[in-house]
Amino acid sequence: MRVGLVCPYSLEVPGGVQAHVVNLAAALRALGHEVSVLAPAGRAVPVPYNGSVARLGFGPRSYRQVRRWLSEHEFDVLHLHEPTAPSVSLLALTLARGPVVATFHTSIARSRGLLAVRPVLRPLMERVTARIAVSDSARRVQVEHLGGDAVEIPNGVDVDFHARAEPLPGYPRAGGTIGFVGRYDEPRKGMPVLLAALPLLAKRFPDLRVLVVGHGDADRLRAADRRITVLGPVEDQVKASVLRSVDVLCAPNIGAESFGMVLTEAMSAGTPLVASDLDAFRRVLDGGRAGVLVPPGDPAGLAAGLTAVLDDPALRERLAGAGRLRATAFDWPSVAQQVLRVYETASAAHPRVLA
Repeated sequence: MRVGLVCPYSLEVPGGVQAHVVNLAAALRALGHEVSVLAPAGRAVPVPYNGSVARLGFGPRSYRQVRRWLSEHEFDVLHLHEPTAPSVSLLALTLARGPVVATFHTSIARSRGLLAVRPVLRPLMERVTARIAVSDSARRVQVEHLGGDAVEIPNGVDVDFHARAEPLPGYPRAGGTIGFVGRYDEPRKGMPVLLAALPLLAKRFPDLRVLVVGHGDADRLRAADRRITVLGPVEDQVKASVLRSVDVLCAPNIGAESFGMVLTEAMSAGTPLVASDLDAFRRVLDGGRAGVLVPPGDPAGLAAGLTAVLDDPALRERLAGAGRLRATAFDWPSVAQQVLRVYETASAAHPRVLA
């Protein structure tokens, strides 16, 4: 099958949607399919979106880019990610002339922006042959704002890649190590909550360390607490090694999460998890069976959850085993097969080739 994947965000900046698109392309190619990926080229425009900053591509230059890409390929299915974002996915939707699959990633309680442009978007959504949502919360968002429904297919993870990773030199270390992976300058990722929890952990764990991976002001974060080591943005192999190096991964996010890919990566690595009790995280962690859930935005609750895991080797072992088992449900070969079934349904419903 010839598949066109469109990512609305620049691939030069790490993010969950970008990783999903790149890894889905690799999984589909491994199954023998022909895949081309389109994302904003050149200078993508930073735009505040869903509590983050998205690098988008829109305007005449992006329109020409999309039109040229579509004219150079004859796709059996065009797969658009976040087609409502003002970027190349939306532009591709306006030009689509065949089977279109759309995947929705965003989880927001209610978007005034989406509600305002709903009269424009809904007719465009009629071009979509089949819809996917990466979680139930993402499905609810698109149902509420755009109508219709979507099949739920989660984000995938390369289980073997993370399981094979070696710890960083000198790790694991005595005294305990907490891991944090994410854009730590974004409040919704919960770094302020973790910073407030660290003094509560200090007496019980005087030699505790925190390994941080992600984008942000590293100097400012190091100055906030001496226990923190900031590695900054790293390659996937190093991130996997970080997950294998820590005693527990902390995901103190406070909201607006539709899935939680770092959770599946940590489970694949056999890393115990303490995460905020968000709907999306609860579903990934199988209701708390594959990780400890704590109240969002509560430093004392976070400290209690981390203490319980750091203090109990048997609990860490149990969580690691439950996480490894849970991660198999998100392994890319399985997820890719689910996506292919949607492609086949879309092709049967709309068998024309895109021009």
